Formats: sequence, C-alpha cells, structure tokens
Amino acid sequence: MFAKINSIGLFGMNTYSIGVEISIESGLPRFDIVGLPDVAVSESKERVRSALKNSKFNYPVSRITVNLSPADKKKEGPVYDLPILIALMLATGQLRADTSDSAFIGELSLSGKVRKVSGALPMVIHAKETGIKKMYVPLENASECVVVSGIEIYPVKTVEQLIKHLSGQEKIEKASKSFYGEYTYPEEFMLDFADVKGQYQVKRALEVAAAGGHNTLMIGPPGSGKSMLAKRIPSILPDMTFEESLETTKIFSIAGALGDNISLIKSRPFRAPHHTISPAGLSGGGRIPRPGELSLAHHGVLFLDELPEFPRQSMEVLRQPLEDGHITISRVSGTLTYPCDVMVVCAMNPCACGYYGHPTKKCTCPSGAPAKYLSKVSGPLLDRLDIHIEVPQVDFKKLSDDEFAESSAEIKKRVNAARKIQQERFFKTGITCNGKMTPNMTRQFCKLDQKSKNMLEKSFDALGLSARAYDKILRIARTIADLDASERIEYEHIAEAVQYRSLDRKFWRG
Repeated sequence: MFAKINSIGLFGMNTYSIGVEISIESGLPRFDIVGLPDVAVSESKERVRSALKNSKFNYPVSRITVNLSPADKKKEGPVYDLPILIALMLATGQLRADTSDSAFIGELSLSGKVRKVSGALPMVIHAKETGIKKMYVPLENASECVVVSGIEIYPVKTVEQLIKHLSGQEKIEKASKSFYGEYTYPEEFMLDFADVKGQYQVKRALEVAAAGGHNTLMIGPPGSGKSMLAKRIPSILPDMTFEESLETTKIFSIAGALGDNISLIKSRPFRAPHHTISPAGLSGGGRIPRPGELSLAHHGVLFLDELPEFPRQSMEVLRQPLEDGHITISRVSGTLTYPCDVMVVCAMNPCACGYYGHPTKKCTCPSGAPAKYLSKVSGPLLDRLDIHIEVPQVDFKKLSDDEFAESSAEIKKRVNAARKIQQERFFKTGITCNGKMTPNMTRQFCKLDQKSKNMLEKSFDALGLSARAYDKILRIARTIADLDASERIEYEHIAEAVQYRSLDRKFWRG
C-alpha cells in the first residue's frame, strides 16, 4: 500500500516542495523515516501513532516506511507530522480523498490536536507559486496565511476534524478575512516627542534619520535623554508599504515570533537588545540558524544603548550587514542569508563616568581613560553610522517650561512626505530610502552647485573625513532637501548635513 501527500519545507528564507511518500508492507512492525530527517522529524512517528489512536483510528501493525523527497535536502522540525498522518490514513484505506491539489503542514500533539508551526507564511506563498490550490494549516497559523490571496486556506484544529472534512462528512470553513489581524504599535504605549523638553537639534537629527533611514549615534552625559529620545523614534517612523510589511512578517513567522491572530505587521519593528547579547544573538544562531535581532529589525530600528558596553565581536557583526542590507550565516547544515535592511540607532556616554567634555561637571576618569573608552567603538563601525549627534544636558529653564513641543504626529507627516518622494525616486530599484543609495545613485541624485562643493571640501579637510563619510553627507543632504520638498540640494542642506559629522572632531580627536 502506497500514498503520497504534498507538503512544504523551509530552510532559512528558502522554501521548497516536499513529497511525503509512505509505503506499508507486511513484516515485523517497524516505522522508519528517511530523507535526511532531523531528530524532531524522526520523532514524528511517536506523535503520529499516539494521535491516530487517541483520535479513534487504527494504527497498522506493519512495516511502515516514510520518505521525505527530495532525499538530499535536510528536513527539520515537526511540520511534517500532519502530512505523514494523512498519508498513513490514505495508505491504510481509512481515508479516501483526492489530495493532489492540496498541501499539509502541522505539528501533532499526542491527543490529536494540530499545533502551530513556524514559517507558515513563506510556506503558503511557495504553495501558491507552485500551483497548490488548497492548504491545510494549524488553526493558530490561519491568521498569517490569509494574507496570501489565490489559495484556499483551511484552519485545522484536530486530526478527527480534518479526516471528517476530507471524507466529506463535515466541512471545515475556509479561512476568511475574519481571521485577518494587523499588528500596529499600540497608540496608548506610543511615546510622543511632544513630551521632550528642549533638544531641538537632536529631534531634528532624528527626524532626518527617520525620513532617510540613516544610521545614527547619540552621544552625551547620563540623564541627557538619549534613551528617552530613542524610545520615541517609532512614533515618527514612516508608514510601511505592503511589500515591506509582508517581508517583515515572513521573518517573524520563520522565527516563531509572530503574535497570536496577527496576519501582517504594519508597524516598523523596534528592537532594543541588551548589551550582553552574543554575536549569534545579533546575527542569528542555532544548528540551522534562525533570524537574529538584526533580521527581526528588518525595515525598522535596531537600538543599541550603551554601545561601548557591547562585546567587541558583537559590534563588529554589524559592519557588513549595514553595508549590504543582508547577513549570510554559514553552519555545517548549510549557508543561509537573511535580510536586515535596518536603521541602527546607538547611544553612548563620552567616557566611563559620562562627563568628559561636560561644561559644568568634572570628568573623574583617569588620564587617558576617556580615549580608551571611546576606542571600544571601532573606526570602521563609527564610519558606518551616518549621523553623529551630541545630546547635551537640558537646563532647568527648559525643563520647567510649560510650552508644548511639536508632536510626533506633526513630525511624522513630514517624514512620510519625504519618504514618499524617495519611493518614487527609487521605484523598482529595490532601494527604499536615501540611506541605502548605491554609489552610482549618490552621484546621480546628489549633485551640488559650486558653492556647496567648496564648503564641503573645506569640511572634508577639516574633519579628516573618509570617502564613505563623504557619501553619507551627500545622502543626508538629499534627505534634508526631501524634507524641504526641494529637487536640488542647496547650500543650507549641505551645511546642516556636515553638522551631523562634527562629533568626529570633538570627541574622537579631542
């Protein structure tokens, strides 16, 4: 007796079709799974056996062989439990149904309940692309799967329910828009820039950073408001496009981090890992690596507070992904690439005690200690941070001022308008914002008049900027011009952009 069921495999961001073949023969009772299964897949036989018995179906006392094809691809996770059980029911004649246009995914409990799996969204997308008409998924995965149109999604609670549906006894209702739920950052928890007293230059810098997707470093003494400002960045980030939302949701689905009843992530992620995080925690880790914090912040913000306290190796993990927009992880099991098009925001003190360069408080660090503290952040990493902004201490007069500052809603209007200009500029290029422009694009869209060139040349020599810093100043100026709805980069745009690199001289050069 033989049967075959369609399923989907997942390896990193890559999906592929899996054929679950089962053969039942006479002989001593035995259940073998072949086709490069991992431990979780090999254990499926125990879950399938118990789920069948507890769902009041017969388990064959025979020689059972399951092949997961293609046999040269490694299979991982409990996602094949459900297709193995359906194939077994077909092979034993307990179920008669045409499943040629259907695919199945799902983990089984011993009682016969179908449990949630990771990566259901990219699997359903692959199923649609390969011509599958019906997809049977765990009930808890249905909300993310209904995002994909053109394929019927059937949410399954239990094995018994699915068998009744396939045999025509009791139909399962297709998943509809009633399962659809968007995740947006709760407004009641959204912090507002209107609460920030003073710090006008810093708020302006963060507006420019949000509009153009520029990596930013804030440096200042303790209590100046660096973390407070960073936590308000989500309130001014530009709205996500559908394509950005879908790609971010896929990553969260693969990581198993998608919340219940969430179909699509509509708010840009804001990830703030602790400074004790390992390199693998940032980049992605595991025997078959899962997305790390870098990828979970895709199309959003990765906030690194107390930057010099991060292990040097963890900081250096950022260098290549900040340039390329993706991270490649190699393990014995294979090489995986995850997207990580992120805006990195960092905060740090100017020294260990925090008061180096402070106008009123004395630095208590030993001689040479501030330079040693700052040297924890490597030059190449610093060079990849577009905007460097000093966050000064706020004086009493500004703190006690009853005047309301500009709200996040007003700032976001300008940010959205500037980002819309960029999306039209880079239409169908794969680039989403000025901060990610290629060198060719920088030359094409960041042309300067002679007056601006002269000023930039003087600044370049005075600050000792690198070629990368030169390009970043041009991109920042392009964003400032977009915020002003200006087609050309004017002198004042370049002048403001240069100010965002002045910390090179004050702190790192004494």
